[in-house]
Amino acid sequence: MLNPVWLKTFRTLIETGHFTRTAEQLCMTQPGVSQHVRKLEEACGHSLIRRDKKSFELTEQGHQVYLYAGQLERNEEDLLEQLNFDDPESGSYRLACSGAMALQLYPVLLDLQCRYPGLTVQLEVAPNYRIITDVQQGTIDLGIVTQLPATGLLSVREIGHEPLCLILPASHRKSAVVNEQISDGITHKLKTLGMIHHPDVLHYLSLYCHQAGIPALNELNPDQLPVAGYINQLSQILLPVAKGLGFTVLPESAVDSFAEPEKLELFQPANPVSEPLYLVTKRHRILPARFDTVMTRLTAHFAEP
Repeated sequence: MLNPVWLKTFRTLIETGHFTRTAEQLCMTQPGVSQHVRKLEEACGHSLIRRDKKSFELTEQGHQVYLYAGQLERNEEDLLEQLNFDDPESGSYRLACSGAMALQLYPVLLDLQCRYPGLTVQLEVAPNYRIITDVQQGTIDLGIVTQLPATGLLSVREIGHEPLCLILPASHRKSAVVNEQISDGITHKLKTLGMIHHPDVLHYLSLYCHQAGIPALNELNPDQLPVAGYINQLSQILLPVAKGLGFTVLPESAVDSFAEPEKLELFQPANPVSEPLYLVTKRHRILPARFDTVMTRLTAHFAEP
């Protein structure tokens, strides 16, 4: 690679036409200018100028090197201009979240892209632990998780809550009034039906039993419930429930996307149940302006009723 300092000296020499003026302009000595030119000629393997006492003429090779040096300088100017240009409505971003959250957010993010066509989303579905790892490593820009990360390498901001639903087959539809009889009845029903297991069901069910405000559920041990089946494909989890083969717990967004909601019954707890949502980014990372646009839209979405 040709030394950019030598190239700048050479280009200045050609444009001033004089060694002394070049030295003055670059705050160098005249021998220093001559030395730069000589070293550049040695690096190129060709004479770049023909000296004639106090004047000189460009060789053909010198003319090509002069054009090259000018192009390099223009490239640098273009790069610096691009670095200073931070468009809040253009560029790509990588967001990771759970499968249930992706069902809810992907249409929102596509609407944002329709509004700003230059703002393109790359959405990754992943579990909490992998989202945290990917954000730390920089392979993902933004993550949405439901559990506070233990690491101090991330910046964390709570942006909303995701409602959780205890889902039964519609054939088990009961009154929404919660009383002691129904409280006892729901635990008996869960044990009778059995749980449709999926990767997050024990986490969801534990939260649900703790927050629902029903004593019998609060005393329920999810690990001791019978398992009626297992599936790790989000779009398929509610199929066995709809066929009366068991119950499960999922975020409300997953229930909303199910094609046959009439075959499902959502149990009505005494208290609403939800889990917090945290937006995570890599700590100390300075994000471009487009991320403010995305994060503002995400925050507004979760603030909507």
